[in-house]
Amino acid sequence: MDDRYNALFTPWKIRDVEIKNRIVLCPMGGTSLFGWMEFTGCHFDKEAANFFLERAKNNVGLIIPGIAPIRDTILGKWLWKNEKMFQELKVFMDEIHKTGAKLFIQLTAGMGRSWAITDHIAPLHKNKFTRALIKPIIDTSHELASPSACPSRWDEEIVCPEMTVAQIQEIVEAFAKTAKLCMDAGVDGVEVHAVHEGYLLDQFTMEFFNKRTDEYGGSFENRYRFPVEIVKAIKAACGEDFPVSLRYSVESKLKGYQKGAMPGEDFTELGRGLEESEKAARYLQDAGYDMLNADNGTYDSWYWAHPPMYMPQNCNLESVSHIKKFVDIPVVCAGRMEPEVGAQAIADGRIDAMGVARQFLADPEWITKLIEDRVEDIRPCICCHAGCFNFCKHKGHANDQSLSDTRGLARCAIDPPTMQSKKYVIKPAKKCKTVAVIGGGIGGMESALVLAKRGHKVTLYEKSDRLGGVFIAAAAPSYKEKDKALIEWYRREVGKYPIEVKLNTEVTDIASLKADEIIIATGSVANRIPVPGIEKGVQAVDFLLGKKEAGEDVVIIGGGLTGCEIAYELYLQGKKPTIVEMKEDLIAVTGVCLANSSYLRDFFETNKVPVYLKTGLLSVEDDGVTVEQDGKQIKLHADTVILSTGYKPSPAAPKGRHIHLVGDCDKVGNLRSVIWGAWDICMKL
Repeated sequence: MDDRYNALFTPWKIRDVEIKNRIVLCPMGGTSLFGWMEFTGCHFDKEAANFFLERAKNNVGLIIPGIAPIRDTILGKWLWKNEKMFQELKVFMDEIHKTGAKLFIQLTAGMGRSWAITDHIAPLHKNKFTRALIKPIIDTSHELASPSACPSRWDEEIVCPEMTVAQIQEIVEAFAKTAKLCMDAGVDGVEVHAVHEGYLLDQFTMEFFNKRTDEYGGSFENRYRFPVEIVKAIKAACGEDFPVSLRYSVESKLKGYQKGAMPGEDFTELGRGLEESEKAARYLQDAGYDMLNADNGTYDSWYWAHPPMYMPQNCNLESVSHIKKFVDIPVVCAGRMEPEVGAQAIADGRIDAMGVARQFLADPEWITKLIEDRVEDIRPCICCHAGCFNFCKHKGHANDQSLSDTRGLARCAIDPPTMQSKKYVIKPAKKCKTVAVIGGGIGGMESALVLAKRGHKVTLYEKSDRLGGVFIAAAAPSYKEKDKALIEWYRREVGKYPIEVKLNTEVTDIASLKADEIIIATGSVANRIPVPGIEKGVQAVDFLLGKKEAGEDVVIIGGGLTGCEIAYELYLQGKKPTIVEMKEDLIAVTGVCLANSSYLRDFFETNKVPVYLKTGLLSVEDDGVTVEQDGKQIKLHADTVILSTGYKPSPAAPKGRHIHLVGDCDKVGNLRSVIWGAWDICMKL
């Protein structure tokens, strides 16, 4: 192992519990051991258990599963009432401890206004009759209960009700009862969720959300009373030596409702600023918390707690390392942490451990590979959130997410078996076949790998001189270092298997291929919108591949994800982008996480990047474009016009009995749909 990582592999303690190394698997929604958004009610989740056991066997030090609401979201059953679940948990803990790992259960008081109410539920809540009708199944008056009446993060038309004192006391009692059952089941500690990320307890601590006039509002002590009462109740039930961690946001980075602060921005903090945090961290420690599992942000500045690729690596380290100066308990830092940076921060005494979450989804063996000097074999998380947490929102919609995705968080766009081990599993083929794969992009490479692992004889054809396909363009921006690393990972993986790769080979005659099965993964082509002068524009892919350069003033036609990422890259280059979009919001699509989309929207607003919404393109001229907004024509001057107006499938041949279409050549989607689609087809051959 590289000596740079030595500090990560030293033991440390949380009270009397010794952790073998300083890598913490941080909690992720959907990985609760007590189930997630299922109509069977709270139960011991074997899929999550297998997920954690595999990672425990691969050298993680401390595991913290995803949030377990102490009152189940579906049907409203309290966790402590399910004795069988904790009996199964005890058996599981014995298996975890055999690996040398430790495990804390994270318990949540609730989400309050941050509860990700979906487009399916929002209309039912707004109607008094339907709200009462669904209450036995989903009690939105409980799930949305907040410190004070305030708008939902996800639907501004919904006013979240004020939580009653009786509800607060019931939650405190439930924490104590549930923590005691966890302790009796052999769990090493619990984590209280959370004075963090703008969840319910965090909302209570902030004057911006908490307008109460009783003992839970007003003064600093009153606002922090709820989390203090919880830890005191747990300690009373479990004893002082039972470790209790707190998920904690050092800074809220909050500018207003649905408004977050950019890295380095000078702004007025409306949540918890660094000065209050210095006091709060010490206060919470003195109340009984034994560790701070820390980062920054709220759901209004979600990109701090769930950093997309646009955020700097190690983005929360400065704030978290500062707060360590004011406490005596261990402090963990999470947020795009890189192992060498985390190790150095630990060696310097700036933090006690490094928190990592989504990298464990992308590669369960990444710590083992780090130890074995196989860093190049680690499949990198690209921070896309497409599989793990694609809560999405745009104007006119709450959480515009499919029900299957709501039920299936913590899956991974680039590693289908993650939390789907029964659906996606490599099995030897019953009959080994000769398979031709046409197209060496991500879909083609993933198909070739799955087929080769199953024992088929695979030939991969790519018309260019390198593998990667259109993802080479997608990975081109300066902030896409992980995307570039993923392409290199794929190229190395393909080289490890008996896959014949034929570059600079364009297949024009499918019938000439001597293959039992043919996989076509030839991607898509750009839409060409019928407006005068459209030929004067530069296609997004051509710009990203460096085939066409952009001038100083650039108009981007299309405010979807690609168009916005191009505008962001242009701004970073010092150019002046303008975005034109026909819809009423930027990135108004299902499947793009709010953490990603809100960063770009906030960035453009903060940096005064011109954005024209509900605006159509009329023509492209030599010196710019003419657009129409609200019936008025507007001339936008530009040196370059970049066209990002979507794509359409471009299969090399139609689908047939032995011809299978993978990825965008069948239906235009994203990286997740391409990779999962490859598995869907190749597992059946």
